[in-house]
Amino acid sequence: MSDKQPVLEVDDLCVTYPSEKGPVQAVSHVSFKLYPGEILGLVGESGSGKSTMAYAIMRLLRGGAAVTNGTIKVLGQDVYALDEEALRKFRWSKMSMVFQSAMNALNPVATIEEQILDTLRAHKPEMSRSQALERAVELFRLVRIDPARLKSYPHELSGGMRQRVVMAIAIALEPPFVIMDEPTTALDVVVQKSILDQIVEIQQKVGFSVLFISHDFSLVAELADRMAVMYAGRIVELTETSSLETLSGHHPYTEGLLKAIPQLTGDHVTLEGIPGSPPDLVTLPQGCAFHPRCPYAEGPCFEQRPKLVQVGHSEVECHFPEKVGGVLHGQ
Repeated sequence: MSDKQPVLEVDDLCVTYPSEKGPVQAVSHVSFKLYPGEILGLVGESGSGKSTMAYAIMRLLRGGAAVTNGTIKVLGQDVYALDEEALRKFRWSKMSMVFQSAMNALNPVATIEEQILDTLRAHKPEMSRSQALERAVELFRLVRIDPARLKSYPHELSGGMRQRVVMAIAIALEPPFVIMDEPTTALDVVVQKSILDQIVEIQQKVGFSVLFISHDFSLVAELADRMAVMYAGRIVELTETSSLETLSGHHPYTEGLLKAIPQLTGDHVTLEGIPGSPPDLVTLPQGCAFHPRCPYAEGPCFEQRPKLVQVGHSEVECHFPEKVGGVLHGQ
């Protein structure tokens, strides 16, 4: 993919929050790229920095959070170099976001039709109301909702339908880049599967790139082309999802996540959790942040922060990636 112009380029990004204990670096020196037509999964435990990353890319950071280092470019444009008016036009037309809670993302006192039409006509003032309504109907059909529900208010729709509406609004202006921040978290597994299938179907049909954020490792492994694994504000591994069929050549944290996935086949499957808890971001351990939970830690792990190294199809932030091995669940 290196011969393609990236849709998203994050370079040495740091995002810091103020706190009573001191500054909290929720994202620490993170770099990665997203390419045209690609779905890149971003996974990690709660508090690892996933949503902070999304809000930083969209320039929607809250709570005193600020980008303290690095750059974010979407389609070659430095997002933080845009003034407010240029940023308003850039959002939704070049990059958009499907938020975690659909109910909070929608206006409860406006019909779905009003909200979609407002989005379209705010960015395309030359568009007539009838043209905007035609586009709204087209979007509803794309996300498999009866266009008659355009007259509904958000509370009149099920959780799955509300999530589809948020997806429709996100792609209304055909942006090349869409962030999806845990879009199926509050939904039951049947509706979740339906929406994931639709994401892939629409993405292939329309051709946009997706940064898909989730704490569900197995879900992202099934959906994405590549995966970025976050831990304590860092991306500790970037890998092709096809490489996850075995444990060898991964970060020890990725190995732990793989061992914790239940398998539906096999006679003797033992699930293994990752011992301990994620570290306090205010007082990170010296060296590798994962070393207190890592079964392979020794020597430099306690003193030096590791750098990303190439291991097969993966980039791994580990001093001893060759130690991580074995075939997943004895396959």
